[in-house]
Amino acid sequence: MALSVVMPALELAQETGKILSWIKKEGDSITKGEPIVEIETDKITFEVEAAGDGVLAGIRSHAGEDVPVGQTIAWIVAPGEQPPVEEAPAVPGARAVTEPVRPAPAASVSAARAPQSAEPGGKVSPKAKRLAKELGVDLSKVRGTGPDGSVTGEDVEAAAKAPAAPAPAAVPTEAPAALSAIARLMAERTTQSWTTAPHFFLVREVDAGALIEAREKLGKATVTHTDLLVALVARVLARHPKMNASWTGHAIQLNPQVNISVAMAVKDGVVGAVIPNAGATPIHDIAAQRKELTDRARSGHLRPHDVTGGTFTISNLGMYGIDAFNAIITPPQAAVLAVGRIADRVVPVDGKPGIRPILTMTLSSDHRVVDGAQAALFLNDLAEALREPQTRLSS
Repeated sequence: MALSVVMPALELAQETGKILSWIKKEGDSITKGEPIVEIETDKITFEVEAAGDGVLAGIRSHAGEDVPVGQTIAWIVAPGEQPPVEEAPAVPGARAVTEPVRPAPAASVSAARAPQSAEPGGKVSPKAKRLAKELGVDLSKVRGTGPDGSVTGEDVEAAAKAPAAPAPAAVPTEAPAALSAIARLMAERTTQSWTTAPHFFLVREVDAGALIEAREKLGKATVTHTDLLVALVARVLARHPKMNASWTGHAIQLNPQVNISVAMAVKDGVVGAVIPNAGATPIHDIAAQRKELTDRARSGHLRPHDVTGGTFTISNLGMYGIDAFNAIITPPQAAVLAVGRIADRVVPVDGKPGIRPILTMTLSSDHRVVDGAQAALFLNDLAEALREPQTRLSS
């Protein structure tokens, strides 16, 4: 029985996907799980795998084409079998043109005809006309000095010798640059989140000395501060389920698993790569997953499941020298943690001025899901976890 290969959807908001290239060709034998076509969506580029064994046939869409989600792009058939014949579904939002194209109204005779320039003063001497023709002078722009303002030969000669007025400098213009799919999606999603989710922000500074020490013991070459934050945040979220919840549009949905989405910079935008079940994952496994996701994000080869299912986001700009910032929540999540750099500051230490490495965290929360007190309790617990990270990670 023939299996259809359809344009997949990563999420409800996705309407189309672009075919980048066919890995397999028409008539190639394929096995289940083998990549057959490379697709680009608003979020990522990924490979679609074969749903069964057979022969690739009936390719209906080619490289460079945007195809509606759910539309069949090819078939997997048994050897010797012909692909089914079916009509391609209409593109969502498309409509038939039922009204005839009406010509634009004809221009009036008076508008169609160019206005005739009147001769200055109504009088031009024969000599002036002859000289104007020889010297290429526009008589309509010559000021007459003869009787009753008539134009003389001398007027034409003077106009021919006068320096030409400089042409206005051309103002360089550039066509607006088209947004990439990821940049367009970011613009849409951030606008949607900022205008619909009632954000509020809480800021907390914490001594990062224990965090630095924990990273050194675990191995600075393999574990980053982001890895430690993922592990600690996930474990604290387990005690604050509202912070790990989602807004469904009319109700709060508590998520049974903590899936941390790590904001990663890619060409033309940012994607959230997800580390699933981070609260139950050892720190070195988190570090390995985060590195693998980072490599795939930079090469443009994130897979669909790499960017779906996140329940809480961490955005760390400390490596860019940023002290603190406010992040926009990723719907339908309830919160995002913005992390700045670790910087030495003068703070009270045992009642005396001392220098300590300070980390600034800003929590953005959706007031439809959590209130200020709930968000503050979460941030306080996270600050405590950062003061004793090794104890929290081993428990």
